[in-house]
Amino acid sequence: MRTLKLESEVEVYDDRNELPERISKLLAQAEEAATRAYAPYSHFQVGAAVQMDNGEVITGSNQENAVFPCGLCAERTAAFAASAKYPDVPFKAIAITAINPEAPLAKPVSPCGSCRQALYEYEQKFNNHMEVILAGQSGPVFVFHSVEDLLPYTFNAGFMS
Repeated sequence: MRTLKLESEVEVYDDRNELPERISKLLAQAEEAATRAYAPYSHFQVGAAVQMDNGEVITGSNQENAVFPCGLCAERTAAFAASAKYPDVPFKAIAITAINPEAPLAKPVSPCGSCRQALYEYEQKFNNHMEVILAGQSGPVFVFHSVEDLLPYTFNAGFMS
């Protein structure tokens, strides 16, 4: 038996004033998208903004349904809309944030496993790393250089060949 250690790197911005303008703008669009979430059950509003390689930004928010788990997360809402509108354009970055009215988030929110896998598929589709920006309502902002950093030892199409 041996042990395999999986590691990821993340840039941490403790002060939002330190954020590069491109990250700050994309995060602001994700924050605005979170205000449009349909979250009557959890009241947990998530917003995502996908920066496309062509300069377009497509946003999404979580959409809940009384028949759990029929809703859809903000990350997949934005990614699927972006891919539907621009099927041949790679994703450069995605910013993800959330609003929790019960207990404001002082640390970055992270995408669920289904969203990580869906986003990873877009990296694979275009053979292009996508920057992942994670934030809460306050506190640090995390910047990963690839979805693979969020999902080490990924499942990919190579397993099915």
